[in-house]
Amino acid sequence: MGPKLAWGTGLEGRRIADLGDGTYRNPVLAGDFPDPTVLKDGADYYLTTSSFDASPGLLIHHSRDLVNWAPLTFALPRPLTTVFAVDLVKHDGRYFIYIPFIPSPWAPEFGPAPRIFVIHADRIEGPWSEPVDLGITGAIDPGHVVGEDGKRYLFLNGVRRVRLTDDGLAADGPAEHVYDGWRYPEDWVTEAYALEGPKLFRRGDWFYLVSAVGGTAGPPTSHMVTVARSRSVHGPWEDDPANPVVRTRSADEAWWSRGHATAVEGPDGGWWLVYHGYEHGFRTLGRQVLLEPVEWTDEGWMRAAGGDLSAPIRKPADLAAACPVMPLSDPLAGPALGPQWAFYAPARDEASRVRFTGDALRLTGKGTDPSDASPLTVPAGDHAYEAEVTLSRIEPGAHGGLLLFFNRVLFLGMGWDGTTMTTYSGGHRSHWREQVAPSDSLRLCIRNDHHIVTFFHSPDGRDWTRHGVRFETSGYNANTASDLLSLRPALFAAGRGAVTFSDFRYRALG
Repeated sequence: MGPKLAWGTGLEGRRIADLGDGTYRNPVLAGDFPDPTVLKDGADYYLTTSSFDASPGLLIHHSRDLVNWAPLTFALPRPLTTVFAVDLVKHDGRYFIYIPFIPSPWAPEFGPAPRIFVIHADRIEGPWSEPVDLGITGAIDPGHVVGEDGKRYLFLNGVRRVRLTDDGLAADGPAEHVYDGWRYPEDWVTEAYALEGPKLFRRGDWFYLVSAVGGTAGPPTSHMVTVARSRSVHGPWEDDPANPVVRTRSADEAWWSRGHATAVEGPDGGWWLVYHGYEHGFRTLGRQVLLEPVEWTDEGWMRAAGGDLSAPIRKPADLAAACPVMPLSDPLAGPALGPQWAFYAPARDEASRVRFTGDALRLTGKGTDPSDASPLTVPAGDHAYEAEVTLSRIEPGAHGGLLLFFNRVLFLGMGWDGTTMTTYSGGHRSHWREQVAPSDSLRLCIRNDHHIVTFFHSPDGRDWTRHGVRFETSGYNANTASDLLSLRPALFAAGRGAVTFSDFRYRALG
């Protein structure tokens, strides 16, 4: 039986967190949105996450209730290199995103060490500035705070602290070690200690320092959220006696490796933790955004109060107007790619490969195969889904196709040059030769049903042929590839010419 064909409702590709009865079920952002940073700006909330090897990068989402999130804009159209965990803040009416850029093989000109940059904008919608180098080298995970002295500071992994100039656009002194971190028992099963992700806020007379330790992947019980506090941004820091505030304690839990939290006041006046975690059995989806309520003790410490995160939780506010979920189906007709699309491992001018022709997208070839073609990817957040697209007008010397893509060394899918189909699995060309009749166009479909992946092809989108091989993809995850990404539907064009794509559809199953 061939694929099911439907445009969907505009909500395809995202499990809906809002259950419509005043409760929600995690995740509040399904799919790979790691290292969330959340800004409360009056009645509005803005969130962005690590974009790693994607261009454009730093997709900002908007919400009024911390549960329903809608894409707003990309803050980083042309990343310098790989983007790690950022901090989104507002100061004196201006928005800032502090960005750690990390060396990567696709941007060798960047140099050998991580460096902290900042971009800024007068409006959250942009335009955002080009990245400004703060002069901070060898650090990641910046967290911004204004001290009791009125000065601005960045806290960094380690934990170190750097004073900033008043405009927030340069370091104003050296990086100083200020906090050793809370130490968990040696017999706890984690990936590594890895003190990182410092996020700071002020409540009453206290500054709170929320950090992550334990490593962000590895065993299910790795990542965790710890808290310390001080009367001064200069310390000394007192560890919460009940640390860790959040931790996956058993592989039987629904969410693994929970950590990298931002604490934020909700629309109800209560406090909430926003952090990421891997879903039990679906590490392929990457680190998804979780929301958990907080209670405060009489002594002024926060306690995570979500209980079983697989169960419904009362929403921070039951607002009538929910934000629309980001649609993933896209007719590829322009005039610009929607917020669902991003290039993997891009050059600075990667967007120049894209041309819109009527109701289709013409993508100029790059590299020799998916490993070096900088595919266009779409984040998937479902346990089962189908992705389809039509290929046509393949120029001589070019070939393209439809993939499930993790990174340059781990992907699977179908390629076509107008005559011959190439099968990819395990990150390389397979020995399997699928027979396809030469034609002017070919529609491809990939079905991922709880990690069981089936390929289909059709000359007209009506009469489908199932590919002769099925695949199992539960191992296409961060622990296999040692890369903190996710398995995503993707389009690629390689070779000397261009490939035309049309009528891309994404459909959640079940």
